[in-house]
Amino acid sequence: MLSARSLFQEILDDDESFALFCSIAASGESQGGWENGRIAALVPNSERALASKITRHGADEDKHGRIFNALMKKRGLKPVPVPPETDYTMLLEKNGIGLPHEKLKSDEPLTVQDIVAYLSHSRVTEQRASEQMELLRRHFADHPDIGRAVRMISDDEDNHLAYCHEELLRFAYAGHGRAIQRTLRECALAEIRIYRDVSLAVMDHMGRILGWPRAKSALLAAGIHAVYAYERCAGWRRMVSLRMPERRDALGSPATTAPGFA
Repeated sequence: MLSARSLFQEILDDDESFALFCSIAASGESQGGWENGRIAALVPNSERALASKITRHGADEDKHGRIFNALMKKRGLKPVPVPPETDYTMLLEKNGIGLPHEKLKSDEPLTVQDIVAYLSHSRVTEQRASEQMELLRRHFADHPDIGRAVRMISDDEDNHLAYCHEELLRFAYAGHGRAIQRTLRECALAEIRIYRDVSLAVMDHMGRILGWPRAKSALLAAGIHAVYAYERCAGWRRMVSLRMPERRDALGSPATTAPGFA
């Protein structure tokens, strides 16, 4: 039976597919760590209190990258090149999701509008990350090799999502509500398309590595297109709603370390 669990189990059991999966994940997390670090350094003076939370967010992303690299090292594997069509973070940036790297590489302070855009983009992408890690947690939380990593990263992603909700609500109450809703909608519609394209590309690479028959690959592709159709119709709305989270001040403490991984 074709299921999320059986699919990921196949990827996990094969060294080549596992190395590709971890390399894609590590690359994206490391890029996110760099971006958050630069944003924290360029936060405008009026929002300096937010800098420590953005720094914490970046430290978590860096930690996740180290964890995925450590999972490969544990199996005697080395990172492999990430195919451009599977690079979710790079494709997001190319499509205007996230602050432009040219801006982050300069020394000019960001504006409040930049911070609002950053948080709006993060709210959408962290929704995806939280859901993906919850799926892995549901099936692999007790796995002897990856269970602890899955639980740790899942907790962090939930914290990131809670932080985005709380901070965006703060900015909405300060008068940025319309800009937030407009940015959230634009970002969500772009993200679901990019996620579809990246998912198709990743499954294509995994299929070649694992020798999937055409029928299986076609079925998986159909499933990805069906998810996109649902998200394009209505599912994107879950990415743009805002509510005060149960986890308040989720990034108000220092980042946790990952002993045993890195």
